[in-house]
Amino acid sequence: MTLRLAAAALLLPLAAAAQNVSLGGLMGSKALLVIDGQTRMLSPGEAAAGVRLVEIRNGEAVVESDGRRVTLELGGAPAQIKGTPAPAGAREIVIPAGPGGHFVVAGSINGHAVRFMIDTGATLVALSQGEAERIGLDYRGASASMIQTANGAVPVRVVTLSSLRVGSIELANVGAVVVPSAMPMVLLGNSFLSRLQMKREADVMRLQMR
Repeated sequence: MTLRLAAAALLLPLAAAAQNVSLGGLMGSKALLVIDGQTRMLSPGEAAAGVRLVEIRNGEAVVESDGRRVTLELGGAPAQIKGTPAPAGAREIVIPAGPGGHFVVAGSINGHAVRFMIDTGATLVALSQGEAERIGLDYRGASASMIQTANGAVPVRVVTLSSLRVGSIELANVGAVVVPSAMPMVLLGNSFLSRLQMKREADVMRLQMR
C-alpha cells in the first residue's frame, strides 16, 4: 500500500479555541489529517480532537466539526473549523517530519508551486536548473559563482527571488542559487529561514514571523 504524502504545512493562528486542519496524505481508505500541528490517521467515521472524517473522495477528504463540514484538498491550504481568527501577523507554520526525518513543505516561488525541504545548513535557497526553467526563472544572465559541496566545487548562478511563500508567510527578495544538478526538491535555506523564528520540537518544526 503506497502512502501519498503531501507537504503538511499547517498555519496555526495563535488564538484561544482556534482549530485548524489540513490533509497531509492518503493511504488506502485512511486519511492523514494534521489537526493543530498533530498528525492523525483516520478512517471514515473516526474522529480525533473533535474532528470527524466523513469521507474520502478523489484525493480530497471531507471533515466535520461542531456540525460544520469542510472539504480538504491533498496538499492544500489548511482550513479553520473552530475559533476566531487571530490578529494579522500572529501566526506560525507547523511542519511535521516526513519519511527519513526530513521537513518537507509545499510553497511557491514567484507564484509557481514548488516543494521545499528545510535545510538549515544551506546559506541560500537552492534549486536545480530544471526546476528554475519549469517555473520560468530567468537565471542564465545571473552572476556566476562556486559553492562547495560534499562532491567538490559546483558552479551556480546567484539569483534573487521576487517572492517566496510557505503557507501564508510570504517574503520578498530572497537570495537563492541555481545549481546544474537535478534535485528532488528545492532546499529552503537560511536566506529565508533566518528571517523567521525557528524552533524544533521532537518531530515538529515551527516557523514564526518575527
